[in-house]
Amino acid sequence: MYGWNGLFLRVNLSKSKAASKKYDAKLAKNFLGGRGFAAKILWDELKPGTDPLSPKNKLVFAAGPLTGFALPSSSKLVVAAKSPLTGSYGDGNIGTFTAVQMREAGYDAVIIEGKAKKPVVLLVQDEQIEFLDAGDLWGLNSFKTEGILRKVYGRTAGVLTIGQAGENLVKFANIVCQEGRAGGRPGIGAVMGSKNLKAVVTIGSGSLPVAHPKELKKLGADAYREILTKPPYAFWKRQGTMMTIEWSQENSVLPTYNYREGVFEKADAIGGFAMEKITSSQRGCPKCNMTCGNVVKDYYGRESEIDYENVAMLGSNIGLGNLRRVAALNRAADEFGLDTISLGNVLGFAMEASEKRLIKEKVSWGKVKETKALIEDIVYRRGLGDMLAEGVRFAAEKIGGGSSRWAMHVKGLEVSGYDCHAAPAMALAFATSSIGAHHKDAWVISWEMKVGRESYSSEKVDKVIEFQRIRGGVFEALTVCRLPWIELGFELEWYTKFLHAATGLEMTWKDLNMIADRIYTLIRAFWVREFGKDWTRKMDVPPARWFKEPLTKGPMKGAKLDSAKYDVMLSKYYQKRGWDERGRPRITTLKRLGLEDVAKKLKKHVKLYN
Repeated sequence: MYGWNGLFLRVNLSKSKAASKKYDAKLAKNFLGGRGFAAKILWDELKPGTDPLSPKNKLVFAAGPLTGFALPSSSKLVVAAKSPLTGSYGDGNIGTFTAVQMREAGYDAVIIEGKAKKPVVLLVQDEQIEFLDAGDLWGLNSFKTEGILRKVYGRTAGVLTIGQAGENLVKFANIVCQEGRAGGRPGIGAVMGSKNLKAVVTIGSGSLPVAHPKELKKLGADAYREILTKPPYAFWKRQGTMMTIEWSQENSVLPTYNYREGVFEKADAIGGFAMEKITSSQRGCPKCNMTCGNVVKDYYGRESEIDYENVAMLGSNIGLGNLRRVAALNRAADEFGLDTISLGNVLGFAMEASEKRLIKEKVSWGKVKETKALIEDIVYRRGLGDMLAEGVRFAAEKIGGGSSRWAMHVKGLEVSGYDCHAAPAMALAFATSSIGAHHKDAWVISWEMKVGRESYSSEKVDKVIEFQRIRGGVFEALTVCRLPWIELGFELEWYTKFLHAATGLEMTWKDLNMIADRIYTLIRAFWVREFGKDWTRKMDVPPARWFKEPLTKGPMKGAKLDSAKYDVMLSKYYQKRGWDERGRPRITTLKRLGLEDVAKKLKKHVKLYN
């Protein structure tokens, strides 16, 4: 094999044992890596109904055939497990030295099961695996933990940690590295905490097997130069994703006051231009030349790396219009190891619940000190925080009072930073995302603003699927960042060239789209298997607020989604995907995608149709 190492590292924390295992080359050709590997491993190895926070759940770190090479944005790592937040497949990706070091250590994935008897750090140094006592690190935040480990293992070692949120099994705890890079929105950090695994340190000294080294080296150098020539590059370097605050405000999609509105009266104070005035430095992932992390001094004078999602969710969505104060909440989330998107949702939910007197606690909009205290209560599961630590779906079920209508989630995962009162294609993308309401798989909203936001057309369904294939399928499996393509217009043809030079395989985008469909349908099968007869098309419907409560401000005042038209659009989506009217993969579709074994297993749990 070229491109792939051909080895998985399997770790059993209960027994303090680890061993490398070869995997079949067909797995690489059929699933590529990253999300593809993670989905296949979890489908094959987890029994339906496995408790996500039990030792039987498996934590997977997976890379792809382009990971670690000198190629643009090629240091992504997929972190996956059965999600404690949604009860089904969950993953995220992180730009991290761990991706590079894991591959150079000889592994394409690390699969962790069991539970350590006491807190440990897993140390992977090529073939040498150690389980180190982490008693002194348990209870520390992610920044302090990483700092201590970096003093021992160096600046370029791969270090993944959890903060106190993961230790305390907050359902939207994530995994953190490099003081601000984070991934695993559906509670993958809680899974890590449930295993008493405080950190993973990875150091590799090997080289990656490559089919055409000279060709790959030239392609990489040419591609890095090409990125610098793209017209949007200069402005991107100034603002990164923060430019999206102004764009979202102009298009009335900026989440405001728990997604009641799409415009915020203080948007200018938290946008990209406001950020430029206080930026102190920038950070990026390894192997990347389009740095997206802007570092500012927060309200307390500490550094905080901000981007669009965390500013929208911890700013406008909770009524906070001061960027340094938003940065302070973001810094707290990163230290504790909390997903900022879900955090902004639960805070907005709590503020609205307080406003409507559904809870006894007073939680005001836009108060930084009060909000920071509530964040600490969530992390340490105190009082109201204990309920919010379970996510908005659980909180709505707990307090009632019609709050489920404005609990902003799909399948238990909180909506990320785009209001969809007047964006039906993006609403469909959220609703059919493979992990719950996340923009990563299909960020179609920019395209939708250009072609017309009112329609519920087949063209929009096609675009959602197209983006899910590219972003949620191919990029997540290769495993590389989508930003060069979606933000700068870096051509997709580069990736088939990269893949050929690395692996020797001649794959077209038609071939890659087939692999993407295979991965996406396998993940859907995982969801259907977990929920069985309880699975219905209602699982693919966005929050009721977007249908029932029109916008009252901004250029789209009066807009809301049309439930009947959305339902027709969802049926079109199912038809084009080859799924039945309940959103379950058809037997013929599973066979066409080479998933006959999945069909056999799935038929034991639900009725499937041809």
